[in-house]
Amino acid sequence: MIRVATFFCFAVSALACLALYHVSEQTRVARSELSVVSRQIVVERESIHTLQAEWARVADLGRIQHLAEARLGMDDAPAMELSSLKLLPRRGDETPLGDGQVRAASAVVPAGDARVRLAAVQSGD
Repeated sequence: MIRVATFFCFAVSALACLALYHVSEQTRVARSELSVVSRQIVVERESIHTLQAEWARVADLGRIQHLAEARLGMDDAPAMELSSLKLLPRRGDETPLGDGQVRAASAVVPAGDARVRLAAVQSGD
């Protein structure tokens, strides 16, 4: 009887050792995966900071204005007003185009005037 109890105690302690080893191994694997993920998080945060700095440089209004002036030939000149409410004919007055209804009008300034490139007026129907 003592041999059976001794064998039973030995088997239980062996199973407990195997279970403890298994838990220990799982913990080691989880720690290594955690360290890999932590390093990836640090790398991603650094790349986010780099991208935010790059975006701030690219989206700078002064840089955009400089590029528009240099590459597109645009400048920061004020736009010319082509019409105002005072210039519109009153109800019952004769329209400048006769009886035709004004749908859309556009004017292109000759290339000699660098202040105004293109202006368009459209009525909303």
